[in-house]
Amino acid sequence: MGRPRKDNGATLGLEATLWAAADKLRGHMDAAEYKHVVLGLIFLKYVSDAFEARHAQVEAERAQGADPEDPDEYLAKGVFWVPAEARWSFLQERAKQPEIGTLLDAAMDAIERENRSLAGVLPKEYARPALDKQRLGELIDLIGNIGFGAGDEAKDVLGRVYEYFLGQFASKEGKRGGEFYTPRSVVKLLVEMIEPYQGRVYDPCCGSSGMFVQSEEFIAAHGGRLDDISIFGQESNPTTWKLAKMNLALRGIEANLGPQHADTFRRDLHPDLKADFVLANPPFNMSDWARDADDVRWQFGVPPQGNANYAWVQHMIHHLAPQGIAGFVLANGSMSSQQSGEGEIRKAIVETDLVDCMVALPGQLFYGSQIPVCLWFLARDKSGKPTRGAKGLRARAGETLFVDARKLGVMISRTHKELTDEDLARIVGAYHAWRGEPGPVDYADEPGFCKGATLEEIREHDHVLTPGRYVGAAVEEDDGEPFEEKLARLTAKLEDQFEESRRLEEGIRAALL
Repeated sequence: MGRPRKDNGATLGLEATLWAAADKLRGHMDAAEYKHVVLGLIFLKYVSDAFEARHAQVEAERAQGADPEDPDEYLAKGVFWVPAEARWSFLQERAKQPEIGTLLDAAMDAIERENRSLAGVLPKEYARPALDKQRLGELIDLIGNIGFGAGDEAKDVLGRVYEYFLGQFASKEGKRGGEFYTPRSVVKLLVEMIEPYQGRVYDPCCGSSGMFVQSEEFIAAHGGRLDDISIFGQESNPTTWKLAKMNLALRGIEANLGPQHADTFRRDLHPDLKADFVLANPPFNMSDWARDADDVRWQFGVPPQGNANYAWVQHMIHHLAPQGIAGFVLANGSMSSQQSGEGEIRKAIVETDLVDCMVALPGQLFYGSQIPVCLWFLARDKSGKPTRGAKGLRARAGETLFVDARKLGVMISRTHKELTDEDLARIVGAYHAWRGEPGPVDYADEPGFCKGATLEEIREHDHVLTPGRYVGAAVEEDDGEPFEEKLARLTAKLEDQFEESRRLEEGIRAALL
């Protein structure tokens, strides 16, 4: 099942076709509600297809004593056991019946009952009166057209559809959508910067688990072993926590997201965890959070009640292993704010030599938020020992790399921008070269884009970490045209444009009289 794809990641094939059809069936239902209806059905279709494929294999082995109705024959192969009343063929035959909602709820209950790892995760609201049963039946028929098949190819098809739908729902939901979904290009950049090949990976606000999925995809793409990493996460929103569990279950990724949803500040589900890699996109500028001034995590200062940015930063530092590295998204204000003691906390973090790299991103990357954001990369130990990530390269003691990527990215819709693969390669390449990775060229500061700065230089800027302060202006190429001639040419061009505008305005006035 191939699909054409633009270089900037805009999808043209199966996913977009399915989305367009599914969105037409939404009617007047809110996107936040419809999200769980659709994603729950996609989940059901996939586990049913995987079950049927395994069922055929076991049936063929019946002569050797295999039992097609023994759940262990499926669980041993990482396939969920799907009871008869939850199988897609059973449900699709009844898609046009008025009780289809009740049958779907019963199917979700049956799957949870037979697969303990899914307990309390699947949506069971298909029978509610507000859900149009005719549209629900049409949606079942639509999703029934997805042939997932079996094995890795099935997971690839599913992953594409599921990821695309998550992104589209995030776009539809606006600000609320950004709480459960981090744009794929941003996640990819974080993962490729710190390269989580081996060890414990942690996300304290994991949303729908995009960081974990991308980490596994990165390892697979680079020939690594998926069982070389252990995944830990936490999510405070109960419905988003369920989305995360479904997202990971669909891909066969084992993760410890805790027994239930929980607020990271109020109840840390992994208090003793020391992670080799931290990847996160915490809520920006969160003002309503559980603040305890005596919390052991506030090693560099007590964060202000009105903004949790530096609570997140210190929480992640607290959970870093001695050789650990963290990459996370924050609002741009975190790089320069002096309010309510934030400047002093940032100063303490900088002076401890934890800041490895800062990246300023372009605007319009995130759904529902136009505020500019940045990426922080922290290395727990910059003493010259090889750090986790970036293939074990050494962090540079007493130095920080600043990257200004605000001019990168392409518009993929009227309101949304995405980083291209070329953009990612440029940022990642600069970081890894700066850390000493052998490549086609050695690292060199590039005016307007990147600069390695010493701790003394950062002190001169009052510990402000905004890349624009350090990288300077890009060098303009000399086109050989003398300045006086260029000025005269541009002035004449501007005068011509004014004259054309004046004539157009006069023509419009004459037409209206």
